[in-house]
Amino acid sequence: MRLRKSANVISIAFLALCAMPAFAAETVQVDDRALLPFFTAVASRTKGPDSDGFLQRWLLLEPIVKPNRSNAGFTPTYVREALTTQYFPGQFTVVPHDGKVANASEPLHWHALDSSLFDVKLFNFAKALQKPTYGVIFWAVTVVYSPRDVPDVRLAVGSNSASMWWVNGKEAAGLFGDRRMVMDDVVSPPLTLHKGKNVIRGAVINGPGLSDFCVRFVGPDGQPVRDLSIDIS
Repeated sequence: MRLRKSANVISIAFLALCAMPAFAAETVQVDDRALLPFFTAVASRTKGPDSDGFLQRWLLLEPIVKPNRSNAGFTPTYVREALTTQYFPGQFTVVPHDGKVANASEPLHWHALDSSLFDVKLFNFAKALQKPTYGVIFWAVTVVYSPRDVPDVRLAVGSNSASMWWVNGKEAAGLFGDRRMVMDDVVSPPLTLHKGKNVIRGAVINGPGLSDFCVRFVGPDGQPVRDLSIDIS
């Protein structure tokens, strides 16, 4: 009887363990030293843009594998299909959290980081985490707080290679083809930054070669918008 009771207890415990969701949300330990000199861990409550208006605080998702032998095929049709495919729940709606898992079928974690440079070095991010660097898609999310409604601003983006960008859930800019990262390479049509919280979301796809991006808001006069606060929630 004792043996049977023990076996039942083990069976119940095993079933309970099996019922737990795979890759439950949990923090992941990262050696911050591996990300230097390109990134530092988020330490302050909020952060302003740099002196030229570039957004340096981002939640970055570990790369999703998307094999491409070349960047030459990054036509608008291909890129739009690749970057609007759903890879994880809440892809276009949720503001993620540092260290959490984005995809129940593959343990990809989000990392809250401040870029040390005006551009965000995605290749170095992946390399530091010993993740794939070629044939990948990177997702990036940040939250911008504005002290007032700011109409007629434009999202100015550069990326290596192709990318798409959304502001408050609406597509703002697309960069297609095999391109190097150039500051303000593409600017969006005029849009409004709302008083309070604004969510910026982007996805960068790359085959071989380096990957990075830079993002800022510019006013009607082409000057950067600087009086913003950047956070990750």
